[in-house]
Amino acid sequence: MSLDASDIARIASLARLQLASDESERMLSQINGFFDLVERMRSVDTTGIEPLAHPVAAIEDITLRLREDVVSEPDNREANQKSAPAVEAGLFLVPKVIEQ
Repeated sequence: MSLDASDIARIASLARLQLASDESERMLSQINGFFDLVERMRSVDTTGIEPLAHPVAAIEDITLRLREDVVSEPDNREANQKSAPAVEAGLFLVPKVIEQ
């Protein structure tokens, strides 16, 4: 995929940007450079390659340090809801803000 100057002008218009001609040319080359990079990446055959859980895993074995999934703080729901104007069944009640 490759863009031309009219595409850049349309994108700038949609984004409400005013680009000078040199900025437009620079933007065109940068965006087309990005598209070229994406096309080169798409051309690489990745059949049979497993996805990495972490980018460093490509160069060394790593183990992710995951913490145990345990409750670490006490339940302070009632204390936290004391200052609320309206509470019902442990939930904050708020006024309706969307009208139909």
